[in-house]
Amino acid sequence: MGEPMTSELAALGAEATRGHRDYGAGALIVCDRLVRIYTAEGIEVQALQGLDLLIGEGELTALVGASGSGKSTLMNILAGLDTPTAGSVRVAGHDLAALNARQRLAYRRGTVGFIWQQTSRNLLPYLTAAQNAEVPMRLAGVSRRDRRARALELLDVLGVAHCAARRPDQMSGGEQQRAAIATAIANRPKVLLADEPTGELDSATAASVFSALETANTALGVTVLVVTHDPAVSTMVRRVIAIRDGRTSTETLHHVDSRGRHAVEYAVLDRAGRLQLPREMTEPLGMRDRVRLEAEPDHIGVWPDRPRAGTPGDEAGDADQ
Repeated sequence: MGEPMTSELAALGAEATRGHRDYGAGALIVCDRLVRIYTAEGIEVQALQGLDLLIGEGELTALVGASGSGKSTLMNILAGLDTPTAGSVRVAGHDLAALNARQRLAYRRGTVGFIWQQTSRNLLPYLTAAQNAEVPMRLAGVSRRDRRARALELLDVLGVAHCAARRPDQMSGGEQQRAAIATAIANRPKVLLADEPTGELDSATAASVFSALETANTALGVTVLVVTHDPAVSTMVRRVIAIRDGRTSTETLHHVDSRGRHAVEYAVLDRAGRLQLPREMTEPLGMRDRVRLEAEPDHIGVWPDRPRAGTPGDEAGDADQ
């Protein structure tokens, strides 16, 4: 940003580092009280407001949220395309805030792969699918023979072997995105980040692209994090994380048991003890400004701020709600 960090942000960054070095131990992606502030026309916008996030190795996870919630900002930081204002973020052991320019380039080439929503941004238009998949390996110094074999293998595994000799304008949108996945994971990255990879596709084509992401996850061992607005995609992953107002707000876990596949929604409790209650639950009860809490042996009760029935002057809330 080019401006001195405020004392408040400096304190936040110091707190996130001091005494919390073991937070997220064992996780592949660790975001600890992540803050990102942009300044536009003299106005500060907080895109991320102390976001916490843990992603384990081998997970296939979806990120959802309204426009402006901060999910694209988060993806850009994880991809090494942007840097946080405060807090810390680690991916596969890399402290992204501490990388210099050369290390950041190496990180983008070898640790993460990235898929854009716009198919035209993922592939070079004058190269074939196989040649596109070879480009990252060529930059990494892989021999011609090995990179050719790897490119053809990936295209085959992802169901687009027939496109090996085709340029992007000779492929459908779904074929382009699957070829883009092959290109993104050519250098065997630990993490594949996909920002709305099915946003420009019809439902049938989107399903084929998501199937390719599943293959990258299960057959090729890549941890996959997908930003999506597609409800079909978000129900096909085990873990869906919702971001609201720059923080993780809820998680939905899909379970399969004797009753079949079902979903359980959880509110996310951040490192400071804060949680965001879903609007669809709070608005019907008129919950706003403050709520009353009561500690029970095995849970915490949350009630609207209403006078307690039969107790004049008590404004703490109604225990029978």
